[in-house]
Amino acid sequence: MSPFTGSASRTEEWRHLRLTLDAGVATVTLARPDRLNALTFGAYADLRDLLPELARDGSVRALVLGGEGRGFCSGGDVDDIIGATLAMDTRRLLDFNRMTGQVVRALRECPFPVVAAVHGVAAGAGAVLALAADFRVADPTARFAFLFTRVGLSGGDMGAAYLLPRVVGLGHATRLLMLGEPVHADEAARIGLISRSAPEGEAPAAAQDLARRLAEGPALAHAQTKALLTAELDMPLAAAVELDAATQALLMNSADYAEFHAAFTEKRPPAWQGR
Repeated sequence: MSPFTGSASRTEEWRHLRLTLDAGVATVTLARPDRLNALTFGAYADLRDLLPELARDGSVRALVLGGEGRGFCSGGDVDDIIGATLAMDTRRLLDFNRMTGQVVRALRECPFPVVAAVHGVAAGAGAVLALAADFRVADPTARFAFLFTRVGLSGGDMGAAYLLPRVVGLGHATRLLMLGEPVHADEAARIGLISRSAPEGEAPAAAQDLARRLAEGPALAHAQTKALLTAELDMPLAAAVELDAATQALLMNSADYAEFHAAFTEKRPPAWQGR
């Protein structure tokens, strides 16, 4: 790890999720299968802290986010979170809701692509975690449900009202966030909520294949593309094309850009270095 990216050492063990690292691909698994991987305060905190730590490490080039057992994630645990929040004052509630939003920001702002492997239920906060990923690979059992209005809260939780219209359009987003109705895999694919479909039971493997392809590619180019996709969502065209020009000028000085030309000239695959 670079000495300039942070003073904290790597966390050796995460209590509320499972992490594996293999050749540039990090796999993060929500591991409460008996509760359909319902999120607890600790799980939110681990996700919030893990993603910046992986970004500082510099060796991760892609991440797969999945859930163990019968589903991806059923959202916030009704007993551990909803029950507990009823006893909190406004200050603590604001702290909690800011923490959940920090998880989404971490997913969007980490410098590597995130692939959500979705099977079974992705509900409430689980649906937003999948939404915040760069790719959603899902099998036919997948069903998404943005359930916040069903519990008396705003549908715009954790950035959903910002992200969902940009993925599926305002009309579909209004319906999904207002009504909280489930969206099954075939409709999710039709409206663009699913990036890539997989046969039943094969979403994790398909997500790993995609992550491996991304990890073996030009990591610096991927990082900058992700950053521009997020930054330019709310920019006027003139500002966007200027940011594009500055970014390309910097990347044209990169080792990977020179490596592409050398590989093309020598008629071989590029050996991407991510710098």
